[in-house]
Amino acid sequence: MKKAPRINKEDKVAIISLSSGILGDESCQYNIEIGTKRLREMGLEPVFTKHALAGSEYIRKHPEKRAADLKAAFLDPEIKGIICAIGGDDTFRTLPFLMEDPEFIEAVKTNPKIFTGYSDTTVNHLMFYQLGLETFYGPSFLTDFADIGPEMLPYTMNAVGQFLADQPEQGTILPSATWYEERKDFSAKAIGESRVAHLDKKGFELLQGNPVFSGHLLGGCFESLTDILSGERYADEKKVAGTYHLFPELSKWQGAILFIETCEEKIVPKEFERKLLMLKETGLFSQIAGMIVGKPQDECFYHEYQSILIDTVADHTLPIAYNFPFGHAYPRTVLPYGVRVTVDTISQVLRFDERIFS
Repeated sequence: MKKAPRINKEDKVAIISLSSGILGDESCQYNIEIGTKRLREMGLEPVFTKHALAGSEYIRKHPEKRAADLKAAFLDPEIKGIICAIGGDDTFRTLPFLMEDPEFIEAVKTNPKIFTGYSDTTVNHLMFYQLGLETFYGPSFLTDFADIGPEMLPYTMNAVGQFLADQPEQGTILPSATWYEERKDFSAKAIGESRVAHLDKKGFELLQGNPVFSGHLLGGCFESLTDILSGERYADEKKVAGTYHLFPELSKWQGAILFIETCEEKIVPKEFERKLLMLKETGLFSQIAGMIVGKPQDECFYHEYQSILIDTVADHTLPIAYNFPFGHAYPRTVLPYGVRVTVDTISQVLRFDERIFS
């Protein structure tokens, strides 16, 4: 996998709307100001791509413009990192404009850059995985850098600090001692309000299998992964994903650690089971070295999901570790896509077994 260099102070980072265009809507104008200020306080210069602030309706109608923004970011030598505005549900529509563009593909392979986002951005991560670029399943602009709280959540801020060349490289991910509820009020009147916080004493929970296991990280948002397979959300998504071999073939899963996390829809246990069966039917559970599962947002169906994982996987030898701080729950860490790691639930640590930057 090609690895990107870390970002230096005063470098430019692109903010891009690859899925939802909500960042450009009137309701998010104060978020733009907050996020811009925080990135500048980190020593970085945010640059909004040409169509990033065009608004929800325009972005929805123009996947080719979203793709053009991503290509432009990779072609611009001054852009050193790319931060997704937020997730959404149809970034797959950008694939034909990217995967059939030799200039874009060449730029990705010759000019690796840090790329971060989560949720529907799973599709972009899978695309880059196909192209051989290590990316980061991590924070997005609107939900993290531009959150309306008094500060960026400290655990997440520490995680993104590793992107900066003047900060120590982090070789581990530790549990978060605190988890936070999703906001109920995102309006301007709530600016400065802290999230509701809870102590988290559970740490990385081993549901079954060997407490220490290793493999390369591969996965993403649970709903995004299963939408690729089923085409249930959009009728053409399965065909597009198949055309560009988005879901990795079984050989790519051999020895991998599958990471999954559920989105803000908080699917009911029966739906969680049904979707987990979709993954099982691909045969990947017979190939992987283990699973890590993110904390459900607001700990919704926390224990129900645990039982379903054990019963549906139906292989007590496959290690499954739970309650990891990535994805839709708060706070969130940064998972380097495709990198080999060791999960140690005894020592309560996830260790990187290779460098994650060039």
